[in-house]
Amino acid sequence: MSQISDRILAMSESATLAMTQKSRELQAQGLDIINLSIGEPDFNTPEHIKAAAIKAIENNQTHYPPVPGYPDLRKAIVARMKSWLGLDYDVNQVIVSAGGKHSLINVILAVINKGDEVILPAPYWVTYTEQVVLAEGKSVIVPTGIEQDFKMRPEQLEAAITPNTRLLILCSPSNPTGSMYSKEELEALAAVLRKHPQVLVLSDEIYDMISYGQKHYSMAQMEGMQDRTIVANGMSKGYAMTGWRMGYICAPLDIAKAANKLQGQMTSGICTITQAASIAALTSGNEASEKMTAEFKRRRDIVFDLLTQIPGLKVNLPAGAFYFFPNVESYFGKKTEDGTQINNSSDLAMYLLTVGHVATVAGSAFGAEGYIRLSYATSEEKLRESVKRIADALAKLK
Repeated sequence: MSQISDRILAMSESATLAMTQKSRELQAQGLDIINLSIGEPDFNTPEHIKAAAIKAIENNQTHYPPVPGYPDLRKAIVARMKSWLGLDYDVNQVIVSAGGKHSLINVILAVINKGDEVILPAPYWVTYTEQVVLAEGKSVIVPTGIEQDFKMRPEQLEAAITPNTRLLILCSPSNPTGSMYSKEELEALAAVLRKHPQVLVLSDEIYDMISYGQKHYSMAQMEGMQDRTIVANGMSKGYAMTGWRMGYICAPLDIAKAANKLQGQMTSGICTITQAASIAALTSGNEASEKMTAEFKRRRDIVFDLLTQIPGLKVNLPAGAFYFFPNVESYFGKKTEDGTQINNSSDLAMYLLTVGHVATVAGSAFGAEGYIRLSYATSEEKLRESVKRIADALAKLK
């Protein structure tokens, strides 16, 4: 008899973290692996943000913080939401948590009861489905594809809603595709949602600062939707602060209070030093973030040009984030040099790792068989070499 709870046994391991671990193991064996599996900016945290953290330590800012975060930090987030999206929030509607995942699970556990349905446009980020499992909810997957730029259409949303639907999770810019919803596309979805007032929206906007010419919009900006939308964001992507572990939500007051109640029993307030660094990041302008985004765009354009030269790949041009999500189905059914057949995206991702020495992530992990995800958050030199390796490995398949 297992001593592990059913809720944990029902969960899957993170495919992105598993592939990253596998690539590290091969690197430890002496193999030259280029890791394109992890969603992390390769830039260091800007100096002025680190300086604020050091100052906080020197000032002994090392005691228990308030559960929802320091008032100054939450005020800075309120100010950002006003300047960035034109939305008004009270500080009591802001909850600061230990990273984006923590913010998301707080919301999902706060609003989902056993059997409640959660709509997920696929491809979706790997963690969403497992957090729904933890809350004993039911994921309702709405497939999209490269032909529709990986974005859910209003008629698909309407068809997915039932009396048991409680939550829609949107991610724009998207992990894993880099696609972004326009204002018009969000309004079309909002028009459907306004007919179903029981449905909340969890809007994951962690990549909102990394976009390439297309303006970022939030579901919370659509008419009548702010009171039904929980915006989740954080410092990891836009400020190169992945290791600092700082996420936040801006939510209707009752949901913010519920998340605060849960967090008070789970983790309490997050690291005081991280909070000091985050205040500096949010109140000192976006120059460093804009420089990073410009470099990501340059890399995107390089990788897009290289990927489109590989026979059999279908590639879209991402509008944001730092991922490509090419369709690789044309390689299914082919065999490796040792006679092993490639049957799915997991087989292909493992083949690219072991033969091409490039770590990617299978599309099946994101609810989209037939694709792989690769991150271009690494140097131009590594990107050029990795795409060459992928092309050479794919060319060996017969």
